[in-house]
Amino acid sequence: MAGPQLPPSAVDVDYGTIGWGASRTMSDFEAGMWRLETAEPRLRSTIAAVDVLDTTPEWKRLVAAHEWALGVIPRFRMRVVDPPFGLGKPVWSVDPEFDLDYHLRRIRLPSPATFDDALDFCRTVVDRPFDRARPPWEALLVEGLDDGRAIYLLKTHHSITDGMGGMQLVTLLHSRRREPTPDKPTALPPPPEHLTGFDALREQVVERVLTLPSSVAGAGRAGVSLASRVARDPGAALGFAESLLRLAAPPACPPSPLMRARGLGRRFGTLETTVDELRAAAKSVGGSLNDAYLAALLGGFRLYHERLDSPIERLPIGMPISLRDASDPMGGNRFGVARFAAPVGVADPADRIRRVRELVLEARDEPAADVLSMAAPALSRLPVAAVARWYLAQTALIDLQASNVAGITVPVYMAGARIDRMFPFAPAPGCGVMATLVSHTGVCCIGVTIDTAAVTSPDLFLECLSEGLDEVLRLGRKRKGAR
Repeated sequence: MAGPQLPPSAVDVDYGTIGWGASRTMSDFEAGMWRLETAEPRLRSTIAAVDVLDTTPEWKRLVAAHEWALGVIPRFRMRVVDPPFGLGKPVWSVDPEFDLDYHLRRIRLPSPATFDDALDFCRTVVDRPFDRARPPWEALLVEGLDDGRAIYLLKTHHSITDGMGGMQLVTLLHSRRREPTPDKPTALPPPPEHLTGFDALREQVVERVLTLPSSVAGAGRAGVSLASRVARDPGAALGFAESLLRLAAPPACPPSPLMRARGLGRRFGTLETTVDELRAAAKSVGGSLNDAYLAALLGGFRLYHERLDSPIERLPIGMPISLRDASDPMGGNRFGVARFAAPVGVADPADRIRRVRELVLEARDEPAADVLSMAAPALSRLPVAAVARWYLAQTALIDLQASNVAGITVPVYMAGARIDRMFPFAPAPGCGVMATLVSHTGVCCIGVTIDTAAVTSPDLFLECLSEGLDEVLRLGRKRKGAR
């Protein structure tokens, strides 16, 4: 089935009412991300994008661009209304007191200011929890960098969207030209709503009553269809059950003894290389770009453990897997997570890529990859505190989560400033390190979120990650030099 495609810019195409984030009610999975952090702050699910701009955009134009975007994507005017006592699911409702000045701000760093200074300031902003009475997003323009560049930070809650949905969003909103587009398609903002938690519950009860006959009929048809498929192909049903057991089981190796602690402290780091370089390294040994990326991260973990005199052979890692296809609506969350024991102790980067490739292909073929979404309805009926404790215990078994999201291939602009880099920072809810790669105009932008309770020497760790990337890239350079 064809995968989702990134859309053209809404600056150039009149979409009318864009369906990005159109669902009124959160899924059970999204509701879990929204609620669990209230019981366990270490499960906070904040996504951030740190864009490096080639110049400082004109402020009034940037504000106007956000006002336009709020008409195109109404979700960003909406707050979350949670039914009382956890009955029902959270609902997206237009904030009657929406204030763009609260969500979009600017700051000038004291001179001299470098990219690292700006990145560390962005981390402090991302660390702060959202005001849950307002729409869960913030944007910040950071000015004053010595080289004349600027930083744009977009911070959103994971319940709004996953990485692929986020890329659909920015592709829709960013212009393909530096000059203003005064006649771009526009849309009126939605009217404000004064929705209470009891109103949200009433909505869902009424909807449940009205749709009950069709739901029962649909469940019956699904049951008959499932029974028919099992009768036709009992091997597939057995394979699904075995896959479910594998994904529900703990990872096949214990966590690193150096990284057992989990806390609230975070450190951001970045790595970058070109798409061509990383792909050439992967191709030199028969792997994919994603295989080389994972092998580079594992090389960094190996070096870090060796430098601290605590070498390990395997590392438990998680890998988000997009479950989207072309028929899925834009926005929202559609992903699963595979877990496996990665060959961190393999010193040869070529061998490491090959072994990673075998594990990744097995993980992507798991029939029960959507186990999180399947379990979410049952988990949503349990006490939030109990689920949060259980979930943290599961995610704490993972030392690294690594995600790879296809990004924008053409130059894009924000209020006249070109976006030269787009560094993603996904949450690390219980895992020691979360690394995310976004390909942006031919550059692999890698954002690393570090739990500083797990990684107690973050400067050394980032140095090791850089060395791990270099040893993988040398594979492609050797092949090129041998021609």
